[in-house]
Amino acid sequence: MNADPFAELRATNGLMVCPVQGEKIPMLLRHAAVRAAARDWQTFSSDAPFRVPIPSEEAWRGMRQLPIEIDPPQHTEYRAIVEPYFRRAKLPEVIAAVGAMIRDLVGTALQKKSVEIVRDFALPLQSRALAHLLAESQSEANTWIGWGVHVFRDGADGAQKGAVLAEYLEDRFERARREPGDDFFTALTRATYQNRYLTHEEMMGFANLTFAGGRDTVIHTISSIFAYFAEHPASLTYLREDPARIVHASEEFFRWISPLTHIGRVCPVATVVSGVKVQAGGRVSLGWAAANYDPAVFPNPQECHFQRKPNPHVAFGFGAHLCLGAAHARLLVRCLLETMALRIEAVEILESQRHRECEAAYEREVGYDQLLVRLHPLTP
Repeated sequence: MNADPFAELRATNGLMVCPVQGEKIPMLLRHAAVRAAARDWQTFSSDAPFRVPIPSEEAWRGMRQLPIEIDPPQHTEYRAIVEPYFRRAKLPEVIAAVGAMIRDLVGTALQKKSVEIVRDFALPLQSRALAHLLAESQSEANTWIGWGVHVFRDGADGAQKGAVLAEYLEDRFERARREPGDDFFTALTRATYQNRYLTHEEMMGFANLTFAGGRDTVIHTISSIFAYFAEHPASLTYLREDPARIVHASEEFFRWISPLTHIGRVCPVATVVSGVKVQAGGRVSLGWAAANYDPAVFPNPQECHFQRKPNPHVAFGFGAHLCLGAAHARLLVRCLLETMALRIEAVEILESQRHRECEAAYEREVGYDQLLVRLHPLTP
């Protein structure tokens, strides 16, 4: 069962003040308040380079991430530039390629006495699936795998890792100009915004978000799914009995796991949020994970119910900034559940280490830093 570190405060004033990097950031905890703030970009703005992620990332990257760090109407125009690549997750050929890749990964894992899910399964899956999404070669994915679970916060100093990513992106744009193709990088070199070509900084901003965003969240989701089935083996049988159940199960996993705890917004003018005054230029946090456990919307929220309907979770955000990679993440989880239900009888955990977010105001377990399992094949 996933612990909910926000339950007590959500039940009282619906707000938590989170000290992060010397800044006291009010975090909205209730589902209705989080969705209302996500819609209200005039009061809670994303036009704040480096400060939308919490903690902020000015020490790790040198460009504004697009389109996440800009408000409408400019956001809408920027988003339209890259949406065609993220919509590729709905193309039959991409669905087929991702499905085949997952079947191969699961088949290989079944032949081993054990497999470490985080770095030997989920990380390659995320990177190789992203290559299909961006029309990139699998040789490029080999490079991405080497960056680890998070391109800034996995292992080495974040600024050093950010420099590695920036150098890679510079090289890929240069290659795209020299040898153009149908890939994501070539498309950005040809893209226009308001009747002009994108600047180099804008191209870098799109590419930085593409590789830095949605990486650890997908990996934590995949590892959590394996752990869940280890603890609830009957759930695999439930999905196997009726594959139509997989869609609702996927959505419930996103809600129950809630891999992104929160995201920041900046108030352009002084604002009072649930009785707390936020100065002009101050940040507010939208607590996606807390909202997904709001019992006013999700009965028995700490339980994972595959038949939960309706399921208005905000694991992919809400409003104008709804996650660009949502269709991609849904494809991965749906294909993974289909393959696991058809081929795996049980998941046995051999060793595990939960991933913990430790902040001054809360501590939250989400995903795994290590998950060593043995997969037991389904016998005919």
